[in-house]
Amino acid sequence: MFETLSDRLTSALGTLTGKGRLSEKDIEAALRQVRMALLEADVDFKVARSFVSKIREEAQGEEVIRSLTPGQTVVKIVQDNLVEVLGGDSAHLQRGDTPPSVIMLVGLQGAGKTTAATKLALHIRREWKQDVMMAACDLQRPAAVEQLVTLGKQIGVPVYSENARKSTPLKVAKNALDRAKRDSTHWLILDTAGRLAIDDDLMSELEEIKSAVNPIETFLVVDAMTGQDAARSGSEFNRRIGLSGMLLTKMDGDARGGAALSMKSVTGLPVKFVGVGERPEQFEAFHPERIAQRILGMGDVTTLIEKAQQQIDEDEAKRLEQRLRRNEFDLNDMLEQFRSIRRMGPLSDVLGMIPGLGGLRGSNAMQNVDEKRMSQVEAIILSMTPQERSNPRLLNGSRRRRVANGSGTSPSQVNQLLGQYRQMQKMMKRISGPGGERALQNMMRGMR
Repeated sequence: MFETLSDRLTSALGTLTGKGRLSEKDIEAALRQVRMALLEADVDFKVARSFVSKIREEAQGEEVIRSLTPGQTVVKIVQDNLVEVLGGDSAHLQRGDTPPSVIMLVGLQGAGKTTAATKLALHIRREWKQDVMMAACDLQRPAAVEQLVTLGKQIGVPVYSENARKSTPLKVAKNALDRAKRDSTHWLILDTAGRLAIDDDLMSELEEIKSAVNPIETFLVVDAMTGQDAARSGSEFNRRIGLSGMLLTKMDGDARGGAALSMKSVTGLPVKFVGVGERPEQFEAFHPERIAQRILGMGDVTTLIEKAQQQIDEDEAKRLEQRLRRNEFDLNDMLEQFRSIRRMGPLSDVLGMIPGLGGLRGSNAMQNVDEKRMSQVEAIILSMTPQERSNPRLLNGSRRRRVANGSGTSPSQVNQLLGQYRQMQKMMKRISGPGGERALQNMMRGMR
């Protein structure tokens, strides 16, 4: 997410942070690079121009130029303005006084509304610990109803649907609301139809549905890869329908960040959620301050901790702690830790949330983090017998050759994994033993 923009901005600002004193010429040269980075990211040109103007006005003051750390002061100014452009304070999901709280998803065809409805349903159930139901109101696109029903089964969320030939989107929405009330369901998410372009028929249909069900939230689902066009369509939907926020999809793809950076300034509406991957759980609330930190290579520890908490079971964590204290960390434990990390998302994104490592994007160090290597590790460990996983000392030469053949790797790759296991075992022992907190601090200090 925002990798290209992040690289360009950190490079531009890096020319300032290395200097003990700044001149107006230095600041102007950096701001030219910042402006070009924003335009290349497909940020609305008016938003880019206003953003750079505000930074120039604040950065050329006497207190900045005469500051002991002028470069860092400018970076702080950029960060504050970036947060403001992204939306300022985080916009939270609203909830009605009485259930169900209805959320209506609208947008153009191909934006990913059906998938977004599924991800939002799973997110609400996990975060709020409440029942959710989805309604298939898209009777235009072939197989749209079947798709939502299938996705609902995958995450265990019920879907209300009717025969597309015998019903209408308005009837589906009304009947779904009645069903949700009868079942005392806390949340109802409406997946509505889209068009290839905005037209009166689409808008009239959405206006009727909104008037009938009175949603607490009406989100425009936008493909992040559409850039400035996303902001323009957002303005039109808001004018006709009335929106409460935006939901950006495909932020993990080739999105340059223009949609997220332009949306609030152009439409006046906050981005509330973003889809960051294909899996249902790869979906997160949009926090402007955290996103600004990621863009500037400062990391995002809060989101990293939240992702870890979602993937690591508390009972499993206590069990692992006990095993570490008894020096019983084996290959089964190592495999589980690797799987937990993989469930948190792409490794490059996870490492980018660690302060100090965000600037490594695109470097050889980051490129060496290979997703396929993680799959290889899993294949090697699963090719071992339960006894070998519990007691790696059993792995002599012939056993290692058998494991290599079974996992499609070489004996040297098996040896490499066992070497990593021994290093990880020593590290875990140091952290869990007496003085473990100091050992962890020393390790983190060595990473800087």
